[in-house]
Formats: sequence, C-alpha cells, structure tokens
Amino acid sequence: MTVTLYGIPNCDTVKKARAWLDARGIAHVFHDYKKQGADAGRIAAWVDRAGWEKVLNRAGTTFRKLPDADKDGLDAGKAVGLMSANPSAIKRPIVEHPGGLLVGFKEAEWEAALI
Repeated sequence: MTVTLYGIPNCDTVKKARAWLDARGIAHVFHDYKKQGADAGRIAAWVDRAGWEKVLNRAGTTFRKLPDADKDGLDAGKAVGLMSANPSAIKRPIVEHPGGLLVGFKEAEWEAALI
C-alpha cells in the first residue's frame, strides 16, 4: 500500500499521525509543504473529494491572520488559491492512500481506512 502523508513536520498533529503510522508498520512517504510546496492541482482534487470546508483549516493562526478580503466570499476556487499560497492553511495531516483520502487525524477513521 502506498500512503502519502502531507503536512508540516513541526505540527503536533502531524507528529502524532506519523508516530501512529510507524507504530503500525504502515510505510509512508512524507510530503513537507514547507520544503516541497503545495500543488494547486492536488489541493483542488482534495477539495473535489472532501469539500473545501473540510480541507481548509479555518481554526489555524495562518487563516485567522489573513486579511478579511481574502476570507470573504470563500468558495472552492478561492479556498484552493488561499491554500496553495498559504500551505499552513491546509488541514493537517492529509493522507492519500489507495482507498481514498483522510483529512485530519482521527484514529478511528485511520484504523478503518488503513488497517
């Protein structure tokens, strides 16, 4: 099984998710937004699959610090643009796996999808 985990290495939730995968022997590739960037096409695919409301991290500092003009009138297209320009505004972690997509770290969801 090929699992790709997208996130930021110093994020506590990403650290927990990586430890969870390691503890279960689930091999994965880590994509670091800070070093490797965030591809708008890939983000758009996540939004198509899960909805921009789930993929966009509106609770995080990065989103809250954006100008109101950037946050007003959000829709899928505007959200994808914001996330590709500000990868820290993407919900973390995101995992692509052969059976689908996981957004955020919820152990029960991960267990059902990956084990």
